[in-house]
Amino acid sequence: MTYIQFYNEWHRLACFSVAQVRAIYPNFHRGNLLQWQRAGYIVPLRQGWYAFADYIQQPEYARFIAGKICSPSYISLHTALSFYGIIPEAVLEITNVTTQKTCGYENAFGQFSYQTIRPRLFWGFEPKTMRDNKQYMMATPEKAIIDLMYLYPQYSTIDEMRELRFDEDWMQDELNKERLTEYAERINSPILSKRIHLLLKTYEL
Repeated sequence: MTYIQFYNEWHRLACFSVAQVRAIYPNFHRGNLLQWQRAGYIVPLRQGWYAFADYIQQPEYARFIAGKICSPSYISLHTALSFYGIIPEAVLEITNVTTQKTCGYENAFGQFSYQTIRPRLFWGFEPKTMRDNKQYMMATPEKAIIDLMYLYPQYSTIDEMRELRFDEDWMQDELNKERLTEYAERINSPILSKRIHLLLKTYEL
């Protein structure tokens, strides 16, 4: 198989795994990937995963790739909070929540980290559609907050809550307080509920 043939068949996927390719072409020679990588046509993402190099110039594809190289997972925590404008910092590392083991990867698209969460807590996300109609999963704003409070127990005082620097206008005008409370009740953790109550108190909600 020539690179042009491969490009025409697989480029629309943006990224792919060796397993996916061999499921269709059992005799595919992995040496092709090394050759194409050396030529700069494709880049490695993690063991067994590659992406076409021209997608590097499109920033939103980093979020798309994050969900592909570790599945199931969805974008959450500081990445989602920054996406929604809840925190002021620009977050360079993309952080996903997953039912798989905690891990991290670095490749040409950036840095990716994955935080483990129990399967019963794997909900509260929705698809985000890109310009070419590809989709990736991201936590709702309220679930991103819940995930943060659940996975980072150090936020236990008003001073520590204020260190998060949540946008006060967003908290007052856009936060769905009922949904946040409902999410906390669904998890049924007294410690988490206490943190959420403290967060709401901090921002006078």
